Amino acid sequence: MEKVRVYELAKELDVNSADMVKMLQKLGLDVKNHMSAIDGAIANQIRERTRILRERKESRAAAEASEETTPKDVTPQATAPAKSTAPETEEPEVAEVRVKPESPKKKKSVDLDEEIVKPKKPLKKVAPKGKRIELYDHDDDEIEYRLPKRRSRRSDTRKNKQQSQPTVATPVHKKVIIPLEATVKELAAVLGIQATVLIKKLMGLGIMASLNQVVDPEAAILVAEELGFEAEFEKSKDPEELYLQDPEDAPESLKPRPPVVTIMGHVDHGKTTLLDAIRESKVAATEAGGITQHIGAYQVKVRDQLITFLDTPGHEAFTAMRARGAQVTDIVVLVVAADDGVMPQTVEALNHAKAANVPIIVAINKMDKPTANPDRIKQELTEYNLIPEEWGGDTIYVPISALRKEGIDDILEMILLVAEMQEYKANPDRQARGVVIESRLDRGMGPLATVLIQKGTLRVGDVVVCGQTFGRIRAMTNYLGERIKEAGPSTPVQVLGLNDAPSAGDSFAVVDDEKIARTIAESRIEKSRQEQLHRSSALTLEDLYSRIKEGQVKNLNIVLKADVDGSVEALRTSLERLSNDEVKVQVIHSGVGGISESDVMLASASNAIIIGFNVRPEPTAKRTAEREKIDIRLYRIIYNAIDDVKAAIVGMLEPTYEEQVIGRAEVRQVIRVPKVGNICGSYVTDGKIARNAQVRVIRDNIVIQEDKIASLRRFKDDVREVDAGYECGIGLEKFQDIKEGDIIEAFVMKEVARSL
Repeated sequence: MEKVRVYELAKELDVNSADMVKMLQKLGLDVKNHMSAIDGAIANQIRERTRILRERKESRAAAEASEETTPKDVTPQATAPAKSTAPETEEPEVAEVRVKPESPKKKKSVDLDEEIVKPKKPLKKVAPKGKRIELYDHDDDEIEYRLPKRRSRRSDTRKNKQQSQPTVATPVHKKVIIPLEATVKELAAVLGIQATVLIKKLMGLGIMASLNQVVDPEAAILVAEELGFEAEFEKSKDPEELYLQDPEDAPESLKPRPPVVTIMGHVDHGKTTLLDAIRESKVAATEAGGITQHIGAYQVKVRDQLITFLDTPGHEAFTAMRARGAQVTDIVVLVVAADDGVMPQTVEALNHAKAANVPIIVAINKMDKPTANPDRIKQELTEYNLIPEEWGGDTIYVPISALRKEGIDDILEMILLVAEMQEYKANPDRQARGVVIESRLDRGMGPLATVLIQKGTLRVGDVVVCGQTFGRIRAMTNYLGERIKEAGPSTPVQVLGLNDAPSAGDSFAVVDDEKIARTIAESRIEKSRQEQLHRSSALTLEDLYSRIKEGQVKNLNIVLKADVDGSVEALRTSLERLSNDEVKVQVIHSGVGGISESDVMLASASNAIIIGFNVRPEPTAKRTAEREKIDIRLYRIIYNAIDDVKAAIVGMLEPTYEEQVIGRAEVRQVIRVPKVGNICGSYVTDGKIARNAQVRVIRDNIVIQEDKIASLRRFKDDVREVDAGYECGIGLEKFQDIKEGDIIEAFVMKEVARSL
């Protein structure tokens, strides 16, 4: 019998494909997904089973409707014979009662799937004296028995017990609270019905559910309302909703706070030099490759007012960190070199600032150079709606020379002016909230995190939850390295006391005690794990068939370790951006700290390479990598890491082929050879004709056929190639409609290496 795919059967029966797969697996069939095929006979059984279920549901509905129209004073006697002439006071000869079997041997476990397919047995009229006869009724889950009129006290007790325990409770308009993500078993208990009855009702809705399967919320409401309940779901018990409420601050509680400024710009345009000039420190001289590798936060005082600066790198690899910086900043200073102009990274930076809806101050740097042209910079930036004030716009432009520290005061004055116009305020008299700027693991002190406080005041001893980490603040240091006991809004501090290093960009909040903090952190970890599992499962199930159709996708798996979280985030973004339609770069694991043995084992199991940035492998990890032949690449300059991965991707790309014409021959005579076909008596006009080459037949400068050479001869000898100026006989594999004057062009496909 012809086989049927699961999804086709599910569509025919109006049943969800996933539920159909689970039901078939429950029946013991080897079904893996909705594309699996099942035997036609089994499909017919499933169709019959569904038909029976739906007919039974309809008949029950009709019976219930007829019962509602029956007068209350009429009591039908189902067990009395139809043609009985006995008076009403006389008891019937045989009484019927529903009881449970006394021995487990007489009743098998109820199997809903088996029960529906099994045919019913007819009921017998009277049981032999003193014996029991099993009678089946598939509308109930218990086996019925007929007993003689004479009954023992034990059976009466059993009958009374059965009658005192109704199988289905159908209260009218009674409120019921349904737990979130309730299983079939839990929902049945809440509704006061047997689980098998609930399963039948769900099947009537087209849902195949097992005992421990979570019931769809809509289906749960439908079943509850059908039973006469007024149902609603219980309120969320999410610890974040319970303990991390963020009420609006009253206007009178808000006080002025320092502005938070981010300096952005293209690499080598003087961004870091400007920041050095502002805080009078030498950061750029100690950084590898002249690129800021870490994100920091600093404060400067101008006219007794503080300004907080977030330090973000200028290299394009750190685009993600610039975006994160723009999300927590108040003002962006966009640095553009007067002698270089607007570059792609300049555009990326201003787009991030615009997305965050923050004011932009343009600093035209390197005004000390003779090739400086500030008007050209203004003209180029007007294309991005950054129109100078003197041209009728609202963007502030400040010419500076960061190297000579010229125009620095003007920049700071403009920042304070914008801050005064924007009126940045926050409530310092509340529990602190903010965002993580940087985090790292210190060998001596443990996890350290640089946080920017956005509202409230953070104090030593406060309990905080920070992303998926938590802890009690044991110590705080400011941007000068001084120990402090409290910090208010817009203040960057480094905190000690978390149980692990949080991720850059995570939010933090103060809570009442460590128990609450631990609960919230564990809840977030579980949510992240569930999301990851769901995401992995969805990818596998949804993309399996499409991937088979589209072809295999190559993966370059990478385990990434770096010294700080900012570098991890930046490298991860840069490497994954190298992906294309043929090769996918996937960072399967990333973290802060040295390369451990577990990292090597993960790389071995995943066929991955390990990239370390400003870190070294542990001795055991190094030995394991040598034994497992795992490639570990260590870098201090980000350019080198990106270039090496790019080279690896190019090596994985499928090579391209380009055509190379090697020769042409003119057909001067067509020779008919029995059992062989037509042979082209040809003269090679240029190049050569090779035996292993492909050819195309050209007639009147139009290609009429492409083919392969079946034979190549000079006189009676088979040859590999024939050069220009010689005659030869050419036989083609398929094409026979050769005419004199046709041109045979020979070509080969030459492999060309791919590049990005």
